[in-house]
Amino acid sequence: MINQQESLESILKSPEFAPHIAFERVLEAADGRYAPFPKGLDDRIAAALKRRGIEQIYTHQAEVWEQCQAGKNVVVVTPTASGKTLCYNLPCLQALLRDEKARCLYLFPTKALSQDQQSELNELVKPIHSTLEFCQGKTPHPEGLSIKVSTYDGDTPESLRVAARDTGRIIISNPDMLHAGILPNHPKWIKFFSSLKYIVIDEAHAYRGVLGSHVADVIRRLRRIAAFYGAKPQFILCSATIANPQELSEALIGQEVVLVDNNGAPRGEKRIILYNPPLLDAVQGIRRSVVTESRRWMLAFLKAGIKTILFAHSRVKTEVAAAYVNEDLANLYTDNSRIKVEAYRGGLLPNERREIERGLREGSIQGVVSTNALELGIDIGGLDASVVAGFPGSFNSFWQQSGRAGRRGGTSVSVFVASASPLDQFIMNDPEWFFRKSAEEARLDPDNPYILTDHIKCAAFELPFTNEELGVGKGETPPLIGPFGKGAQDVLEYLEEEGIVRHTGARWHWADRSFPAEGISLRSATADNVVIIDVTKGRNAVIGEMDRPSAKELIFVNAVYIHRGRQYLVESLDIANRKCLVREAEVNYYTDGLVKTDIKVLSEDESFICGNSNTVDAAQPSAVSETAAANGVVGDVLVRSQVAKFKKIRFHTQENIGYGDIDLPEEEMQTCALALLFGPDTAGGKVLAAMDEEETGSVLSGAGTLIKLIAPIFLLCDPRDLGLAERVRDPHFGIPALYIYDKYPGGTGLSEALARRTAELFRSILAAVERCPCKSGCPSCVGPGGNKAGTVKFLQALKGQC
Repeated sequence: MINQQESLESILKSPEFAPHIAFERVLEAADGRYAPFPKGLDDRIAAALKRRGIEQIYTHQAEVWEQCQAGKNVVVVTPTASGKTLCYNLPCLQALLRDEKARCLYLFPTKALSQDQQSELNELVKPIHSTLEFCQGKTPHPEGLSIKVSTYDGDTPESLRVAARDTGRIIISNPDMLHAGILPNHPKWIKFFSSLKYIVIDEAHAYRGVLGSHVADVIRRLRRIAAFYGAKPQFILCSATIANPQELSEALIGQEVVLVDNNGAPRGEKRIILYNPPLLDAVQGIRRSVVTESRRWMLAFLKAGIKTILFAHSRVKTEVAAAYVNEDLANLYTDNSRIKVEAYRGGLLPNERREIERGLREGSIQGVVSTNALELGIDIGGLDASVVAGFPGSFNSFWQQSGRAGRRGGTSVSVFVASASPLDQFIMNDPEWFFRKSAEEARLDPDNPYILTDHIKCAAFELPFTNEELGVGKGETPPLIGPFGKGAQDVLEYLEEEGIVRHTGARWHWADRSFPAEGISLRSATADNVVIIDVTKGRNAVIGEMDRPSAKELIFVNAVYIHRGRQYLVESLDIANRKCLVREAEVNYYTDGLVKTDIKVLSEDESFICGNSNTVDAAQPSAVSETAAANGVVGDVLVRSQVAKFKKIRFHTQENIGYGDIDLPEEEMQTCALALLFGPDTAGGKVLAAMDEEETGSVLSGAGTLIKLIAPIFLLCDPRDLGLAERVRDPHFGIPALYIYDKYPGGTGLSEALARRTAELFRSILAAVERCPCKSGCPSCVGPGGNKAGTVKFLQALKGQC
């Protein structure tokens, strides 16, 4: 019988794939480094580990234990499947067994991860009363650790919430529930907060940009309430590989953190394949579809008995790819059972997600096609191959997705199938650049004035601020400054002027009738999901859900909705009542909404001269200087996106077989923007005036790409927090313009802050493009295929006036 290694070699050398493999790199296997169970580890924990076949731990797990026992906060950064879960479970369980009153809080970014962690913990601690005899006798199970683990999130029924609060030793939740459900109701959680020993923050790299800034302020509120009840918990954070894990962790929790990144887990050999689909039209550069080629790779692996995950990066592509693969496997059986592949994406019901996760762990499902929903560390068992269909947007994401294969040792393979996009093709032409490129940095700014004000409102509602925690105590004893620091006083004084708080008796009290946490979302996405109901033959069964903006793009009337391989036609979409009715159908096409976006200027609040000390003057909305690099305007804009038409795309051939109209209201977001204007009297405008329209567009696009890369460094945000639009001739101002806007309703102050640093920004982006060794443009500067020479000339003119 051919073993898996031989099957893999056969696939890679087959004429079907080998001619189009652009590059292959082998990451060598590494032996594990182990340590005995720590001295002082409770015998019951050691016994529970041994029951699961664990006789020793990895060296990084031992190091985390030592740091925790020394009272330190820790962030552990090791690869996927390296045992990070045990890093925090050991010290937490030890603390809970040592002190019967002790409590721990586990925070995960998604509900799916919370459920996964509860299952993992239940296996370790076992139920207290796992048999009828023990239930009747009310005595601990002899093999159990007598620790109650409770999940407390939006899916937790009201009937279980009181028990979780009162008797849960480990509470598993997420930042959103902590923000809106737990902290504002802290008097109900006295028993929990007064004995809180550890706070675990898993997938800490997910908390960056505006979301991370919100979560950092939620952690400040958490620390403040814990201190009020006399607790000073330690933090244990886990992160994927990013460039600055220690810096991010310290910004997130507001305390010093020890970095543990010396991985002791064994690693099997991994082969990274860069695959460029064959050209269909060399003149136009058209290649075979990335979905088609990814499906061929997945089929080859599954037929060879290699369990595989395919990342498809959109809900539609995920369902279409899974349908293709299942169609090809319809009559293929191995060991008397059919190979089963499932689609895993946002919008599945919780029980469907858990069914797929369980099937992958137990082996009844051999393959899965997923969006980035499985990028995070949900346990889906041992997969030996991952196929990444197109670059996922960041190097962190690529390595996370690649790391989903090879979780149980042995040789694994990860295939990156390139799309026709300029970035993907640049990687195929310069693979060494791809492997040299380091992981991105993650940034956040909890002192962003917009975000800080929101959370100081919440904190004042929860507990009055005292002068002492603001650093204004009297006498010789230095004040005990709270988690928000001295900067909170300015915000409180502003809120007092607005009548939201009242300052009396050295305290700042909440004075408004509102419930502040209710109106503050940690995430940009709207919370009002549309429920999808199957009305076939009178079923009226809920089969999924989708956020409102996505619903307008994907489940409009006459759209094809694919759910776990079944096709449905949308009969009606009622946005107001958040309801979509679908009926089963058999069609030979899928649909794709065509989205158009535009920007409308609502107000010009402030104007300034870029590069001339960046003085903002609201009284001179049209101020122009002959020596200006550019002119800038800060104001409110309306970002409108509308799905007005849709395409019908035939399965397999990808040909467009028709269009349809969509009658839905626009999705609107009012936000704050910075407009950089390049009129004829500015240095930038004079350079652009000498170019034709096409060259002007390419130069503005190159400058925009650089701003998108560099601006987050100044603003301590994530690139996804900023929107950017280039206008060769802007309809509002009538001249070339670049818009940089906050991608959050109402704005978060990012574009406003950038307005005061344009001179520094222009100098930095010019330095970045001049340092770049490429000849005509690459993803590190103006973008692949960009106009590097023209962009450099344009930026030099801007810098000359800075």
